Amino acid sequence: MAEVKSSGKHPSGLYVLFLTEMWERFSYYGMRALFILFMTKALLFDKALGSQIYGSYTGLVYLTPLLGGYMADRYWGNRKSIVIGGVLMALGQLLMFFAGTFYQQPELATPLMFTGLGFLILGNGFFKPNISTMVGQLYPIGDKRVDSAFTIFYMGINLGAFIAPLLCGYLGDTGNAADFRWGFLAACVGMCLSLVFFIALKNKYIVTPEGEQIGEKPNSSREIKTADEKTPVNTKAILIWTGIFLVLLYSFYFWIELDVVGCFIFSLTIAAPGYIITDPSLSKIEKQRIWVIYIAAFFVIFFWAAFEQAGASLTYFAEEQTNRVLFGKTIPTSYFQSINAVAIVIFAPLFVWLWGGLGKRNLEPASPFKQAMGLFLLAIGYLVIAFGVKGIDPSTKVSMVWLVSLYTIHTFGELCLSPIGLSMVNKLAPVKLASLLMGVWFLSTAAANKFAGTLSTFYPEEVKMEKVFDAKMDISATAAFNGKLLDASIWNSNRDPKSSITLNKATIETVKTANQKNDSLKSIIVNNDSGSISIYNLKVIKSNNASFDGAFLLNDTLLISHDSIDVVKNENGKKISKKEGRVQTWNLKPKKPSFLGMKIENLYDFFMLFVFMAGAASLILFALSGKLLKMMHGIR
Repeated sequence: MAEVKSSGKHPSGLYVLFLTEMWERFSYYGMRALFILFMTKALLFDKALGSQIYGSYTGLVYLTPLLGGYMADRYWGNRKSIVIGGVLMALGQLLMFFAGTFYQQPELATPLMFTGLGFLILGNGFFKPNISTMVGQLYPIGDKRVDSAFTIFYMGINLGAFIAPLLCGYLGDTGNAADFRWGFLAACVGMCLSLVFFIALKNKYIVTPEGEQIGEKPNSSREIKTADEKTPVNTKAILIWTGIFLVLLYSFYFWIELDVVGCFIFSLTIAAPGYIITDPSLSKIEKQRIWVIYIAAFFVIFFWAAFEQAGASLTYFAEEQTNRVLFGKTIPTSYFQSINAVAIVIFAPLFVWLWGGLGKRNLEPASPFKQAMGLFLLAIGYLVIAFGVKGIDPSTKVSMVWLVSLYTIHTFGELCLSPIGLSMVNKLAPVKLASLLMGVWFLSTAAANKFAGTLSTFYPEEVKMEKVFDAKMDISATAAFNGKLLDASIWNSNRDPKSSITLNKATIETVKTANQKNDSLKSIIVNNDSGSISIYNLKVIKSNNASFDGAFLLNDTLLISHDSIDVVKNENGKKISKKEGRVQTWNLKPKKPSFLGMKIENLYDFFMLFVFMAGAASLILFALSGKLLKMMHGIR
């Protein structure tokens, strides 16, 4: 195709789409930076449950673009889909704000949160696949500015991803559970700004070079097909693979005992590619190229499953085991999720220069080799942080240099793997199946995100919250809090964290007398003659609930804790501040998780799990790269 000559200036519509996407990504990454912290710190979910919900959310976020793309192609067009998606996401963020507002009432906050997540998932499905497709339509076919236009557009994504954790984290990640709502509200405002820019400027600027409105009509209306060109529907194949999908769904749910969302995503990830590859109209070469896409997509699952720990287990690590004090101030946990975006902005031009230079010398690696390199760098990142935590006591906080190094090395891996994935699908996919195969690529990302949540559940816990309930609902549990109080300086104690404090009547009187002015935690209460709890366990419990005002030690493995929260309520037309309590039960000796027979005793074991997983995937893909290159039949 002949290259179109044009001026170096980009159309104004590109910058409208840049701002629209930047604020939408601000909304997404701002909420994501706070999500796992909100569940564990405000709603008091345990880490395993929080990780599963996080994985389900991010997995479905990458699944619904299949629906959104189809609706835009067939019925609504890009513009209407983007507006509908944006409105749904703004409503979703607003519901997250209300969930944060009523966090002390789990029976209300939890349904609000799940409803908000539903709106975000569905809205993202309509928004995400449609805005990027409009970028290319701003230019004439063959215009040499298209590549740089997508580079500018991609910078908008990363600018939003950089700002979001900083601003939403500043407002929401303050150590006070009541403030999470302000971070969610900021994400809602960001989504509204995205909509305002798009709706106000689309008619004037988002137009073709000929002045026609882009995305106003369904994409299918741009195609002119004869009867012979229309692809027939293979009803028999659809029925067969629907049956296989249902069998897989049953197997995953009843045999492997996955949750419903995981069963659906993993079953669809297997059945959909199977339906496509069995198309009898495909030639031998087309099938081989499609198999290359499938194999690459399979290995990409391992990459993103480890990479996306940033929003789950690595957030736990940043919160509990990373020394976040810099120049006398504590950096909010959510800030660390900006590192990847900053690193991309800094290092992406270097990788463009590197691949370009190698390409001029005919030395640029083929797509499978680049993906293998990305997986190898991922393994190196986890090896670095595994080295940083090896042999340390669970109560010891390590330098933030280890976490920053991991995120930076992972960005190198992303720059090797991510940009070439979509390009490879476009090059290898038969034209008639291009959209379906792009959907398969997104399916692999959905499966990876769900798998990431599952892997995060193996994060080792020294103390595990078992239950949370309203203090008014269980009189027998709260009766203990009417006993003798122990002012507990041990919560900020300088004693050896490995040591234990034995709680008995003598200890109660001694510590109470000596520490009457210490109000870091009001009380530890016992109803038996003795019991002991480690300093570290106490500090972990305190860090997970800043509103603690008392605890009741039943025995060496079970602690009941109580928190009181100021709640403003309307009574008889007047606002009255009241104390409302919740009770939590804590397992002081939780069972350590196992993965494929390997027991995960500590953080070193946990991080080495990703080293082995990503390292093995990298070596296997390296070994297969030569064969895959032949199956690509000249496409690199």
